[in-house]
Amino acid sequence: MVDRKDIGSWLSGPDTSNISKYPGERLGLPESGRGSMARAGRRIVALCIDWGLSHLIAIAFFNADPTAILAIFAIEQMLLVGTLGYSVGHRIMGIQVMSIDGGPPGLLAGVVRAVLLCLLIPVIITDADHRGLHDKAMKTILVRR
Repeated sequence: MVDRKDIGSWLSGPDTSNISKYPGERLGLPESGRGSMARAGRRIVALCIDWGLSHLIAIAFFNADPTAILAIFAIEQMLLVGTLGYSVGHRIMGIQVMSIDGGPPGLLAGVVRAVLLCLLIPVIITDADHRGLHDKAMKTILVRR
C-alpha cells in the first residue's frame, strides 16, 4: 500500500541540503571580500578592458586587423595570466587567477585558458561556482584580490 511518506518526497521538492549558498563555498572560499569568487560583473568589465587595450594596440600597429586584435588579446592573456596571475583588466578590476590549491596558475594554464577564452563558448558555460570550462580545465579560479 502507498504511504504518505512515499509521495511526500516528491511533493516537498528536491533535496537541497548539499547545494552551496554562494559561489565558492564548495571550494572553501569566503562569501565576499578578498579571496571570494569574482562575480560576472567584474569579469565582464575586465574582459572589455583587455579587449579594448588589444584593439588600441591593433589600431596603432596593425591597421585594426581583427586577427591581430585576437592575437594580441590571446598573447596578453597567455603571458600575463600565466606568469603574474592577472591581465591588465583583471588588475584594474581587482581580480586574480589562481590555481585551486592557492598557487599561481602557471604558464601552461595561461596558454590553455587563453585559447579556450578566445573560443568564447567555454567561458559562457559556467558551474555554480562561476567557473567556466576554461577554469575547470586548468583547475583555476578567479578571485577578488
